[in-house]
Amino acid sequence: MAPAPVTLDAATPADLPDLIALLRRLFAIEQDFQADPEKQVKGLTRLMASPAMARIGVARDGDGRVVAMVSAQLVISTAEGAPSAWIEDMVVAPDWQGQGVGRRVLASVLAWARAQGATRAQLLADLDNAPALAYYDHLGWQATRLGAQRLML
Repeated sequence: MAPAPVTLDAATPADLPDLIALLRRLFAIEQDFQADPEKQVKGLTRLMASPAMARIGVARDGDGRVVAMVSAQLVISTAEGAPSAWIEDMVVAPDWQGQGVGRRVLASVLAWARAQGATRAQLLADLDNAPALAYYDHLGWQATRLGAQRLML
């Protein structure tokens, strides 16, 4: 199957409505997060304002509409002695799933991270989201023995 005709790019403020709609879909299936457009706009805007440390990769259809997104943020890994990319918000619009769009937009942010000197990437996925876990496994991601915990500040 030929890849779906999309353009890969970095998100811009004009994309916020499309990004919020995609995040609403993502958060609807995640147990730990709730959609809150006001908070999501704040977070997305902060990411876009830090292009040396963060990137929101998007895939656009022929009309320029965002049909997939993923974000990457750099953190310093003491284990690696180098930047590491924290991957979040991976979501593809239903009509575009299964066409290689997610793989391509994810590859675009990983390439950005490598160009920034990152030597590793990591992500979290909802443990109940079997399709996402299988997808990342298919792409070569490896499960770790690390557990995630959080503390709200």
